[in-house]
Amino acid sequence: MSVRPASVGSFLRAAPPDRLPEVVAHHLRTWYPVDAVEMLLSDLTMSALWPVIDPESPAGGPLEQRCFGSQQPVSDNGSGKLLLPLTTWGDRLGVLRLQLTADPGQDALAEFVTVADELALAMRAADKDTDRYRQVARRQRLTMAAELQWELLPGRSLGGERFRLAGQLDPAYAMYGDHYDWSVTDDRLTITVLNGDGDGIEAALLTTVAVNAMRNARRSGANIVEQAELASDAIYSRYAGQSHVATLLLEVDLTGGAVEAVDAGSPRALIAHEGDIRGVSLEQQLPLGMFGDSRYEIQKFQLEPGDRLLVVSDGVHAATPGGRPPYGEAGLLNALRRTRLQPPTEAVGTVIRALRDYHAGAEPADDAVIVCLDWLRRTA
Repeated sequence: MSVRPASVGSFLRAAPPDRLPEVVAHHLRTWYPVDAVEMLLSDLTMSALWPVIDPESPAGGPLEQRCFGSQQPVSDNGSGKLLLPLTTWGDRLGVLRLQLTADPGQDALAEFVTVADELALAMRAADKDTDRYRQVARRQRLTMAAELQWELLPGRSLGGERFRLAGQLDPAYAMYGDHYDWSVTDDRLTITVLNGDGDGIEAALLTTVAVNAMRNARRSGANIVEQAELASDAIYSRYAGQSHVATLLLEVDLTGGAVEAVDAGSPRALIAHEGDIRGVSLEQQLPLGMFGDSRYEIQKFQLEPGDRLLVVSDGVHAATPGGRPPYGEAGLLNALRRTRLQPPTEAVGTVIRALRDYHAGAEPADDAVIVCLDWLRRTA
């Protein structure tokens, strides 16, 4: 009598990087009352879920979107469908869709969740070695500038016991110089939002220099002042002051909620708490790379448990489509209030959609970035 393997993980590690969904499908059909398996991945705009194993099978509908948004398993007893979120370290990848032939029982349901978690982790590792999953996620061709920007991104969401974090870029397929970056180490979460000068591939190259200079400094143990100064020097040595990068650098103490900031330009921070929204008052310093040997100072503010910190680029707060008032004066606040009950992963999409509606069909003059952080609580 065959004994069911304890884990699908060993099979995933032995599989070619482009065949992970098929390995999981074979495992589930062999050992469980499962008739069909499909993996659906989110597109770049986070607005639709697309099949991988059989591209002709149905795309994600309301149930799949509910699973993706809630990050909880969803079952439809009438059709025998079971949906499981594919997520790793808070980064939402998609949904695993199973067609069951019988009630699997509670033990099997727990095992399905484990299989989905192992698949998501393997997908994250395999992403650099195959184009298969990226080809599903992009529904049209990216510009070269957008290709550079997507390669730079750390992910689209991140989470832990003490925080939830998400970011979104728009337009996904033709962005320019706006960008975000983050990293968590021990009790410190570093977040940067950038608005590179210019447009097209030149803006993307400028942002690439800035992001990698700050990462180089950060990974060498430098604080955010040293990160800003190294990046500023690198940009100035390359562009001699002709191009610069407006940047907001933040370092959050996840234990106590203290935030250190270097405000080097146009991205703005806001704090929302129980429906109240206030801007974070920071003294703006010179954008990175404007002058040689620029020096920066740290400013501080405090988060309280339950606070939501939002950072937006000038493509959001300063958008004036058709001569309308800047979006940040009223439209942004209204959009943020609608996100009060949404997790950061959903809130960033709500704000971006509201910004598109504000343009009323007009072509945006700039790309846009929003990053949303929920600091949950102090730990004992």
